[in-house]
Amino acid sequence: MSLHEEFDPASHQHTRYNPLKGEWVLVSPHRIKRPWKGQVEKAQEEVIPERDPNNPLCPGSKRSNGQVNPEYTGAFVFDNDFPALLEEGPVPAKTDHPLLQIEPARGTCRVMCLHPRSDLVLPLMSSEDVRKIIDEWANQIAELGKRYMWVQVFENKGSVMGCSNPHPHCQVWASSFLPNEPKKSNEGQLEYFKNHGRVLLLDYLQLELDKKERLVVENEHWVVVVPFWALWPYETLLLPRRHVLRLPDLTTEERDSLADVMKRLLTKYDNLFECSFPYSMGWHGNRGVSMVTMPSLTWDQFCRGTDW
Repeated sequence: MSLHEEFDPASHQHTRYNPLKGEWVLVSPHRIKRPWKGQVEKAQEEVIPERDPNNPLCPGSKRSNGQVNPEYTGAFVFDNDFPALLEEGPVPAKTDHPLLQIEPARGTCRVMCLHPRSDLVLPLMSSEDVRKIIDEWANQIAELGKRYMWVQVFENKGSVMGCSNPHPHCQVWASSFLPNEPKKSNEGQLEYFKNHGRVLLLDYLQLELDKKERLVVENEHWVVVVPFWALWPYETLLLPRRHVLRLPDLTTEERDSLADVMKRLLTKYDNLFECSFPYSMGWHGNRGVSMVTMPSLTWDQFCRGTDW
């Protein structure tokens, strides 16, 4: 490689700035040319029954705490039987040392079954069913947002992503504190607005629409891109075309459109890799609505749960 060679971002190493985190990402495209002698095999699809009476997330099944699920026909939400956050608890004593800081944390964790059938994941559901899920996400955010500083909707799909049950479900966590990831994103967007007087994600979306280099799928109200600062293989960012703060603020048309674009995006993942593709996805709101999807091909690339 010559020092006088003209730089090509598709061939030469460089770093890219993620304004939502204030971090730099190393990009080494030349490593794609390295020889590959690792194991390659076709994914073995797990056969999941439509309904398993022994699965605690199925309609009518008994959970570990003895409660019996109703015979639900749509999305079903219940308090997590093993929550990471509780609504009440002792307040820790303050410490005097700056290296031993501690603060109280309270909140609630809920599980949301996406469909009564265990063998239906989001890309296989009807648009009407996906729309009902979006409505319930919005309901949960609106309800819990009245009591808590932050509400996080996220889904880990597939055992490789740390999902402990094959029944289609996601989680809703509400907390009395702002977690690390949205805190950094909030600070980055505020800094950009102070410096430029414009909304960061709207400016970024327009850049991607103009360049048309990283567009994955789009419709009237939504655009999916591979972010310029992507860290994970096949990472995508789903953005609304207008400035929206939270999912509950979406119009009827935008919710219908969101169901459409989500199905199309997740179907592309499945078709590309010829399997029910594992991923982690989460919604970020308040300063601007966006959904980040971080799929995984191998164990060492996965992101378990939510980075708090």
